Amino acid sequence: MTVHLEVAEGVGTLRLDRPPMNALDVATQDRLKELAEEVTRRTDVRAVVIHGGEKVFAAGADIKEMQAMDHAAMIVRSRALQDSFSAVARIPKPVVAAVTGYALGGGCELALCADFRIAADDARFGQPEILLGLIPGAGGTQRLSRLIGPSRAKDLIFTGRMVKADEALSLGLVDRIVPAAEVYTEAHTWAAKLAQGPAIALRAAKESIDTGLETDLETGLAVERNWFAGLFATEDRERGMRSFVEEGPGKAKFL
Repeated sequence: MTVHLEVAEGVGTLRLDRPPMNALDVATQDRLKELAEEVTRRTDVRAVVIHGGEKVFAAGADIKEMQAMDHAAMIVRSRALQDSFSAVARIPKPVVAAVTGYALGGGCELALCADFRIAADDARFGQPEILLGLIPGAGGTQRLSRLIGPSRAKDLIFTGRMVKADEALSLGLVDRIVPAAEVYTEAHTWAAKLAQGPAIALRAAKESIDTGLETDLETGLAVERNWFAGLFATEDRERGMRSFVEEGPGKAKFL
């Protein structure tokens, strides 16, 4: 298998394993979708880390495999490609990308599917598809522009240039930079902390934010309102409020 799922402390780690560069071929794309759907279903997985290993996150698609595809084949495959990444983006739990080395093309697009990105100080990001006469096809034109703004996204996509971790941080593409040896530990610690939180409320927060970004303000407020009221039917809400009243803020245990 080119992607493995490991579960510990309520955190499911989706680990890419296709050396040497974790090129995202069709089999890897399909496996990502399969495992994203699995962690969505599993109640013992309360947060997710996406990791490519110590040396590289993912250096992009398998170019040799794509070169063999014609227009008709890619019309069919492009939907499956997007569906695999969207399955990751739709995981209704906190997701953090632990990025070491290169996150290029599809690798960058995969990182964009996470809620939070922790990068090594020597990581490199980019959408170099334009250098192949293409554009990003796994959500890059959409998720990157929503994350860092259209002008900055156009700079990266039009030029195909790579950016170092510090520039990625300044662009808002990365949320935190740590030494390479600490990337996975930092990501797992962040995810494990959130895994102890109220699962339904975290799902509600993620869906409200993500849905609101895709629609108008009034619709977004309606989504928020419905989730907010609905959470009053949950045991976690009862536990959280009772703990606040009896013990003070921030002491509730939700597991």
